[in-house]
Amino acid sequence: MTLLILGVLLWFAAHLFKRIAPGIREPMGEKGKGPVALAILTSIVLMVIGYRMADGPVYWGRTPILAGINNLLVLFSIYLFAADGMKTRAKGWFRNPQLSAFTIWAVAHLIPNGDTESFVLFGGLTVWALISMILLNRANPRPAPPPPAPMGKEIGALVGAIGVYGVVALIHSWLGYNPFG
Repeated sequence: MTLLILGVLLWFAAHLFKRIAPGIREPMGEKGKGPVALAILTSIVLMVIGYRMADGPVYWGRTPILAGINNLLVLFSIYLFAADGMKTRAKGWFRNPQLSAFTIWAVAHLIPNGDTESFVLFGGLTVWALISMILLNRANPRPAPPPPAPMGKEIGALVGAIGVYGVVALIHSWLGYNPFG
């Protein structure tokens, strides 16, 4: 569990470094991106290894209905992430679409996984995303809503999200985590 907690804390530190310590990060300029990227990569490795090694209490188990709710929320989060990049209507629904997508993804993973290591990993990442949104909203004024996107972009984002979801589900299956219950 220690590696998992260290990974989540390093994720927090690396992502919030610019906001928490701008006096240190700003003088680093472009050269600072390398160490931050390395810290993020290290945090991911620590979280993956720590999650696989952790063995905490289980409060509820995975059921088909919980897996179904998880899958729908993950699909929506992937769509929302894609919609932000494609500047679709969904970009106007959320002030921080990518962080909102990340929050939905993390919460979705908490639903079927009722064990302590999932609370630490996905709960910790949810807290990070919410803190990031608060800090960004305080630092930046609310932007004007984007103009309506053409229907082709909406369909493209949806088709792309379904394709990415399929790849993610396939990778989960290869790793031994059947996403379909």
